[in-house]
Amino acid sequence: MKKFTTVSDVKNLQEIIKKALEIKANPLSETEKGKGKTIGLVFLNSSLRTRLSSQIAAQNLGLNVLTLNAAQEAWNLEFADGAVMNGDTVEHIKDAIEVLNQYCDIIAVRCFAGMKSKEDDVNESILSQFEKHAKVPVISLESATRHPLQSLADCITITEKWRKDYKPKVVLTWAPHIKPIAHAVGNSFAEWMQEMDVDLVIANPEGYDLDPAFTKDVKIVHDQDEALKEADFIYVKNWSSFDDYAAMPEVKENWMLTNEKLANTNQAKVMHCLPVRRNVELSDEVMDGENSIIYQQAKNRIFSAQAVFSEILDGLNVE
Repeated sequence: MKKFTTVSDVKNLQEIIKKALEIKANPLSETEKGKGKTIGLVFLNSSLRTRLSSQIAAQNLGLNVLTLNAAQEAWNLEFADGAVMNGDTVEHIKDAIEVLNQYCDIIAVRCFAGMKSKEDDVNESILSQFEKHAKVPVISLESATRHPLQSLADCITITEKWRKDYKPKVVLTWAPHIKPIAHAVGNSFAEWMQEMDVDLVIANPEGYDLDPAFTKDVKIVHDQDEALKEADFIYVKNWSSFDDYAAMPEVKENWMLTNEKLANTNQAKVMHCLPVRRNVELSDEVMDGENSIIYQQAKNRIFSAQAVFSEILDGLNVE
C-alpha cells in the first residue's frame, strides 16, 4: 500500500479486515515493524478518537510519533498557488510539507471540509496539496469528502457482529443537528459499504441527498420508517445539503432515532462515528441501550489505523 485516502487504495477489503481482527486479538504482535521510522500526524481540525487511536496504533507498531496541531501550533498556512503572502499567512503549505518530508517516513493528515466552497471541498483543496507535494506515503485521517479510517473501522465492526448465513441490511440514516455538518462520513460509509456484501439503503429527508459520485446506484429512501424495516445495522449520521451546498433545508418529520423506531427493525445494531449530540441525533435510550455497538466501533478505530499503518510500513520496507 503506497497511500491511504480512499477505499480504492485497499487491494482486498476482506483481507485488511481480517488483518485488523488479527491485530485486535494481539495488538503487540508487530512492535518492531516501525522501529526507526517516524509518522507525522498533522491535525488541521479537532480530534479525539482519530488522534488517540492513531497514536496508539503507531506506538503498537514501534513507530516514532510526531503530532502537530497545525491549526493552533503551526504558522498560519497559505494554500493558494501563486499567492502573494503579504497578509495573515506566514508559511505556504508546500514549504510545510517539504519540511515534513525531511522529518517523517509517513504523513497522516486531518483536514475538514471548509463548507464554504463546494468546488474546493469536492476537489479536496487541502488533501490534494499533501498528495501533490509529499514524497512519503500520505494517509487521510479525514478529509473534505471522506473518512476512510472510520469507514474501515465500521467494516470491522459490522464483520464482528455479522451473522454469516445471510446478507445483512445496512441503513445509513440522516439525523438532525443544530448546524451544517460535512458529508465525509456519510460519503465514505456509502463508498465502503458498496465493497461489502450487504444490502445498503440510505435514508434522508428531501433536499439532503449525498453526492451521487459516492452513492451511485444505492437505494435512497426519503421515509425513515420505510428504510428501517428489517434493518440489521443502522448507521446514524447528520449531513447538510449537497445540492444546495451546506444548507439545512427544513425537516418537519422527527428523524431522531428512538427505541420506538427500532421496533420495526431486525433487532438492528446501532452505529455512530462520534461525537454525538444526545437526544438530537439519537436518544439516550438508544445510545445506552443493548442495540448500541458505538463504543465497540470506537475501539476498532485503533485496529483500522494499525492495519493501515502496518500495510504502509510493508511497502516502505520493501523499498
